[in-house]
Amino acid sequence: MSPLDLARQLLAHFPHDLDEPQEFRGEVTLRVRDPERIADICRYARDELPCQMLLDLTGVDEFDRSPRWTLVYELYSLTHHAHLRLKTGVEEAVSELPSVTSVWRTADWHEREVYDMFGLRFRGHPDLRRILMWEGYPYHPLRKDFPLEGKPSAIAEVAFTERAPLEGGPFVTRPGARRAPEREPRAHPADESDA
Repeated sequence: MSPLDLARQLLAHFPHDLDEPQEFRGEVTLRVRDPERIADICRYARDELPCQMLLDLTGVDEFDRSPRWTLVYELYSLTHHAHLRLKTGVEEAVSELPSVTSVWRTADWHEREVYDMFGLRFRGHPDLRRILMWEGYPYHPLRKDFPLEGKPSAIAEVAFTERAPLEGGPFVTRPGARRAPEREPRAHPADESDA
């Protein structure tokens, strides 16, 4: 079976929960309309398609769009040698999503990383705690409203006490400025030179 065949089989079983599959360069993506349904859809994908592996689970901050968050689940069928992507949008006001750790144990670390970097929580996760940043760190560094220069820390023995020079790159900063805060596009309103 091809990835598109797997997507159509999933769509046939969940016609009210999924949008039509999108194919781009041989990769197939299905959008899950309601994030509350993600665990049920993943369980069916594992058991019936079968997509035995969860290769990755990550988040995307859409910042000024609604829904703000997109969760991306990368599935793989060893039986059919086919890759399938599931995406679901999550509103900023949503405090928790269903965990898929009961479907794939590997989701444990992936969901912890999404929680740590974006602040999204997973209901039913067996051990939802930070995986990269230290416990008690009050921020989520992959949110687009987190400044590129970082934030100061009051814990000198754990991390920098001054802002770290995380400049970014030409796609997110303004050229010519000497310091990261001057280059950061979100730090000041757009001017005529940006138009």
